[in-house]
Amino acid sequence: MREFLRGVALLGRGFATWRRRPGLMVWGLLPAAIVGVLFLAGLIALSASLPGLTDAMTPFADGWPSLWATVFRIAVGTALLGAALVLVVVTFTAVTLLVGDPFYERIWRAVETDAGAAPPDTRYGFWQSVADGLSLIGRGLGVALLAALIGLVPVVGGALSAVFGVTFTGWLVADELTSRALTARGMTRTARRQLMRGHRARVLGFGVATQLTFLVPLGAVATMPAAVAGATLLARSMVDANPRPVRQPRDPDRELGMRAG
Repeated sequence: MREFLRGVALLGRGFATWRRRPGLMVWGLLPAAIVGVLFLAGLIALSASLPGLTDAMTPFADGWPSLWATVFRIAVGTALLGAALVLVVVTFTAVTLLVGDPFYERIWRAVETDAGAAPPDTRYGFWQSVADGLSLIGRGLGVALLAALIGLVPVVGGALSAVFGVTFTGWLVADELTSRALTARGMTRTARRQLMRGHRARVLGFGVATQLTFLVPLGAVATMPAAVAGATLLARSMVDANPRPVRQPRDPDRELGMRAG
């Protein structure tokens, strides 16, 4: 529990960056606001069409008693909306980081400098950002689908779906937000996830706290710069606490060159 709360506290430290770098953090609001408006419009459209959509998806319930048909369709609608929220949180993070990459790179590098160390030199390229974003969206689709199916479980489905969605979405969000700072340290995607698994509770604390703020109206826009700053601190804390180097995948070409040297 202590590690989980430590992860939550790292998001709070990300918000504290506003005191030191207000001008820089303000720029981080711009891409989040643009993407947030588009996603909010999509959610509003989905909510408005939800009754008709659930009716179209459950024609077999037309012959049921009115009460049971209504209860079932409410459950389906709730599951769809919950899955949509999961997907929106994950997709919002990926798209916002891609659109606002120059702004967010300046934020995480400033946080590295404020923490007392020179920012790592390895660059996080555009195409790597695209690849990581697509990977995040793909995994988010899987979580959204499972959350929707869990939501159909009678009585407890809604609560179980919410817990499942919050937990797994939090992990995905933390994975994406820390990718820049960890990749800059020369870590591959496999090495990053190996490191995160070694600090699972801390990662979940940060990720769950971040994505819960995303669910508050305008919370995603307001939180995004702080989440980037907090994720940089999370990445540093994991690397500093790791007693052994994270195992990197073997590179046969590099090994051959070393032997030849």
